[in-house]
Amino acid sequence: MKRSAAEIIREYGPFPDVDKVGGVTFDGQQVWIAGGGRLNAFDPATGKALRSIDVAADAGTAFDGEHLFQIAGGSIRKIDPSTGRVLATIPAPGGGADSGLTWAEGTLWVGHYPERKIYQIDPETGAILRTIESNRFVTGVTWVDGELWHGTWEDDASELRRIDPRTGEVLESVEMPDGMTVSGLESDGGERFFCGGGNSGKVRAVRRPKRGDTDGSGSEMPVDSASE
Repeated sequence: MKRSAAEIIREYGPFPDVDKVGGVTFDGQQVWIAGGGRLNAFDPATGKALRSIDVAADAGTAFDGEHLFQIAGGSIRKIDPSTGRVLATIPAPGGGADSGLTWAEGTLWVGHYPERKIYQIDPETGAILRTIESNRFVTGVTWVDGELWHGTWEDDASELRRIDPRTGEVLESVEMPDGMTVSGLESDGGERFFCGGGNSGKVRAVRRPKRGDTDGSGSEMPVDSASE
């Protein structure tokens, strides 16, 4: 397994009326963060807060290219970002102990914090399609270029992990600096991970390791086969 220290590119926040950052997602232009009582969006180029949606936002956040998905309590809500209207609700697999959330090729991937698991679920019904075991508490989850990454937060230490989606084997670990925890995780599709900073109220952009920087160990699965 390859290990490296996280390169923090930028810090955003703290933001108005956001005491704690839960889930994080990116819609191609704005970064959305779960702030407890609302979803908040900011511009990653300037760090400026842009807008908010009044919806319970306790944990993971995802974007499917059209809609936002937000974990709150034991449910995942599908939200129209233009109006803020909740379009549908499905049960969350962890029943209120869910953390991260991301979208990949037609399915949702959910981090279950205390059980140290990641679930792949049907976005229409909430049915569990796959379960991946971890040996760390799981926070944020994201897919990028066929790679499955998740955040950890344990004993006030956090890391970003690239894992084999078939076996859960850890292929790569990016360790965050002391005191910087990861509560949510999302890739921008390029060189950046956006990491929720939990109780700091901040979001940190972390440079994603280049493929040439990895040791090539383990197997990867393309995103387009992840939902099969």
